[in-house]
Amino acid sequence: MIEVNYIAQNVEMPVFNRQAVSEWLEQVAAHHGKRVGRLTYVFCDDDYILATNKQYLGHDYYTDIITFDYSNSHRISGDMVISLDTVRSNASQYAPDYGHELMRVIVHGVLHLCGINDKGPGEREIMERHENEALAILPANVF
Repeated sequence: MIEVNYIAQNVEMPVFNRQAVSEWLEQVAAHHGKRVGRLTYVFCDDDYILATNKQYLGHDYYTDIITFDYSNSHRISGDMVISLDTVRSNASQYAPDYGHELMRVIVHGVLHLCGINDKGPGEREIMERHENEALAILPANVF
């Protein structure tokens, strides 16, 4: 059974159609041969994600998303911590708008849970291709 939770920590909850996004994420996972179990998105500020990055990964830098993978077999499950500060900053530099960048980061976490990586040689380009494919099927009623 699919369960997608959205939580705000130190920030206001971003405005989007949660049901439409949850169904979209389920569709993206299915495209990769996976089923969605429990997903939790924690939207936060830069301070929160930096503290999380230090505490759990030993990294002393800001990032847009940290994905904690609890998946098994063909059912994906995990917690995704997303810094809205970094999403906003990245949107001003790289994306058409904030909403588009937020959806890119949201689906990025699910793609990680589906087994797509972005740290090794050539992997970033593969991840971007999958992000773009997912964004191409983003429902019009998300915002």
